[in-house]
Amino acid sequence: MMFLRVDLGTVEANREPKMNAINVIAPYKYHGQWVFDDPRVGLAQEPFVAGADTWIDRVVADIPNAEQGFVLIFSSSPFPGHQYRLDWRREEDGGNWYFSADLDMEGWLCPALFKYFTAAPKTLYAQIKARS
Repeated sequence: MMFLRVDLGTVEANREPKMNAINVIAPYKYHGQWVFDDPRVGLAQEPFVAGADTWIDRVVADIPNAEQGFVLIFSSSPFPGHQYRLDWRREEDGGNWYFSADLDMEGWLCPALFKYFTAAPKTLYAQIKARS
């Protein structure tokens, strides 16, 4: 499985590097559950649960063999080609609930979100594509 993380961050004097502006993961099904790996940030078979898994079921419905992996591009800023917008609702159990008006669904993103963002973004933007 190939993973790509685009680094658009900069380093300023006496500051830590900024988080990536755009992130790319490749979720897949493992024992019937949507998971993803990102060794760069120390995640292996990190599951999507509490509605986030249902989001994925809906958005990959037309992607052949999505269970073997698909591309999920996400950012806290809009980017060309994004298809979905997720709006922050509330914090719970160390994770955060987001609502997608596009899907009319709410889902929970676990604390692994903080591997990509220093704080829970008020809005997330996502694009879903088949692996090539």
